[in-house]
Amino acid sequence: MSKYVITYDVGTTGIKTCLIEIDTQMRILGSATMGYSLYVDEDTGSKGGAEQHADEWWEAMCVTTKEVFEKVPYVQKEQIDGISFCSQMQGLVLVDENGNCVRHPMSYMDQRARDELKYGIAHGVQVAGAEVSKLLKYLKYTGAVSSSVKDPIWKYKWVEAHEPKNYKKIYKWLDVKEYLICRASGEFVMTEDSAFATLLYDTRPGHEGWCKPICDMVGVDIKHLPKIKKCTEKVGEVTEAAAQELGLAPGTAVFGGGGDASLIPVGAGAVAVNDTHIYSGTSGWVGTVVDKQEVDAGAMMAAIVGADPGKFNYFGELETSNKCVEWVKNHLALDDIGVYLKGKNVSDSIENLNINLYDYMEEVIDTVPAGSNGTVFTPWLHGNRCPFEDPNAAGMFFNIKIETGKTELIRAVVEGICFHMRWMLERQEKKIKTSEAIRFCGGGALGAVTCQILSDVLQRKIEVVDSPQNVGAVGAAACIAVGLGMIPSLEHVKELIPAKYTYTPNKENKAVYDRNFTVFQNLYKANKKNFAILNG
Repeated sequence: MSKYVITYDVGTTGIKTCLIEIDTQMRILGSATMGYSLYVDEDTGSKGGAEQHADEWWEAMCVTTKEVFEKVPYVQKEQIDGISFCSQMQGLVLVDENGNCVRHPMSYMDQRARDELKYGIAHGVQVAGAEVSKLLKYLKYTGAVSSSVKDPIWKYKWVEAHEPKNYKKIYKWLDVKEYLICRASGEFVMTEDSAFATLLYDTRPGHEGWCKPICDMVGVDIKHLPKIKKCTEKVGEVTEAAAQELGLAPGTAVFGGGGDASLIPVGAGAVAVNDTHIYSGTSGWVGTVVDKQEVDAGAMMAAIVGADPGKFNYFGELETSNKCVEWVKNHLALDDIGVYLKGKNVSDSIENLNINLYDYMEEVIDTVPAGSNGTVFTPWLHGNRCPFEDPNAAGMFFNIKIETGKTELIRAVVEGICFHMRWMLERQEKKIKTSEAIRFCGGGALGAVTCQILSDVLQRKIEVVDSPQNVGAVGAAACIAVGLGMIPSLEHVKELIPAKYTYTPNKENKAVYDRNFTVFQNLYKANKKNFAILNG
């Protein structure tokens, strides 16, 4: 018998709520989206600050829940068998005992805690950005090390150092979806993958849970950490008060769900050991399923705890992936009214044009030869984490000439994102085996030209599922399906999610992309000091 569920894909810039029917396949019956703000620097009062407002998340969740019922009127709220989440990760949401935020949540993008990182772990004799004895202790217990300024530990320590009154109010430390779970159900919990993302989680077999030795080493009060639950576990029920705001029935089951890095591969069908997927949304990454922990501290790569017990996602992240395409849309394509109008009369209003700007950009860049006539772009618009950690790194166009046009610049942005994915993929292969066919997902996978560029840059087969921008929601629904006993495990999801499109590499483009990729890698080495001078 089919089940109806609602899932919330909680991103950096907005939420997408889906009403999904689970039967022999997963079918999205209706969806609704609502945006919210990311507050940076001047809004937070700190250089490197990046915050969000929890009430904006909740409002978006409430509004979109009601909208999906309006779009699917034949499904009533009493028919919903459960809700679940796929969410941005490594946020810091500090709440009091009533579940109220003691300060605005700090985003995974927040990088103000440089001093806390320096004094907490990046001091003395270092290897891969961490003091040697602390690095070894970390690897013993967690299989990863908190050596990035964006890791939530250092945000927590920043609050302790700079906002002692707020620190004293802390009852529990939650991540983004855990806050929404708490507001919906009143339960203070954290799923295993979110717990691991704090870098305070003991991954040793038989010892899984919060790691007191690591907490003591970095100065985290273990009483601030909530109960740990499985991603597929029912963790509570929607309260009367939350039900009224959400438009759901009181008592509706709430499932743990998972972080985006955990559930996006599930929704993309990359669930078997050695399955590789690439995600391009606001941020982006390369992830491969492995059955044991691996770590490459020098490249900021580690096998993170996945949603499927006993499996890990060997993971490397790019902070601004398709965000770069949004940037080029706003600042290169949209600014030039002549480009946007595509030969139409200037008097025509933009609102009346029956053309999608992203689609038009795809059409335009397909007229430019592979390699963008030698123009190279670096997609580091908010620093970079992997395969090098540098909050000072920034985007650049390199090798612009008098004949270089806007179309070359736009294509170079897409190629630059793909070059960075290749860099992370090749670094992964130093430790693990990746799959020959790669599942590509996220908003970046909607464009056929982009998919072909990725295939050519990687010289790999690229597979894309139906609605690649919604794979997080499908992954969250899969957690409910397992929790309800509809499928035995998350690995069985692969049978329900076949590839819809396949792209094979053009061998003729290999040489030019190999050439530009070499330049791409050299650009960071050549400009590391320049980035520090300008942005340090």
